[in-house]
Amino acid sequence: MHGTALISIICEDNPGLIAEVTGRLFDLGLNLGDTTFAVLGGGAEFTLVAKLPKGTSLSDVEKELRTLSLLKDAKLTVSNFQYRESHSEQAHITHRIEITGDDSPGLIARLSEALPKFGANIVRLNSESVPSESGARFLLRMALAVPAAKAATCMATIANTASQLNLKCHWQQVG
Repeated sequence: MHGTALISIICEDNPGLIAEVTGRLFDLGLNLGDTTFAVLGGGAEFTLVAKLPKGTSLSDVEKELRTLSLLKDAKLTVSNFQYRESHSEQAHITHRIEITGDDSPGLIARLSEALPKFGANIVRLNSESVPSESGARFLLRMALAVPAAKAATCMATIANTASQLNLKCHWQQVG
């Protein structure tokens, strides 16, 4: 089979995980596209899009990955990727935002719900809740695609929303 695969791995986090997985995929002749990795508590999430070489099937890839010792207890799926392989303009990062403060339920919802009216798209999002003297500390990082004509108003709205939630907001324009 020749096509594009979506490979999703959820497993215990271990040093060498990325090297072991990407090394095996290289050995199989796969060409990696968009790739994300995150440590989630004591686990890890690794998701990637990969172009399959002729003669390699989705099941071949899954079978090979399951032989890796670091993936012995992993939730592993290898499926057909049915979307285009490259980003559209709405995934071109124009701004990076970092928001910090004391954690409370609903922060991501409140901060992200204002974005659609500006035509802004979240391209990447990472949040962490870490212990602090005041309880849990919240750290949110977002990479956004914001239309240039609406960027100033969008950034002001995000900063104001963060301020209303007693959070600090720092942002920068990219490129």
